[in-house]
Amino acid sequence: MPRINITLESSIAVLLTQLASKEHKSISGLAKELILEAIELREDMLLSKIADELDVEDAKTIPHDEVWKYAEIGS
Repeated sequence: MPRINITLESSIAVLLTQLASKEHKSISGLAKELILEAIELREDMLLSKIADELDVEDAKTIPHDEVWKYAEIGS
């Protein structure tokens, strides 16, 4: 697994250290957890934006059973 070095502002490093201690986690483990959460949030925001753009009047819809056929093809 690749290692990534980051530099944080002192105030952020202190907060991260305090939070890790409070949650009984390592600083690096908590940092990894927070990064993964941030990636998921960004992904959710992007998917929401795409859904909003596609949610227009008279948009083409696909029946539920048809969606699963498309999903099987894409796998």
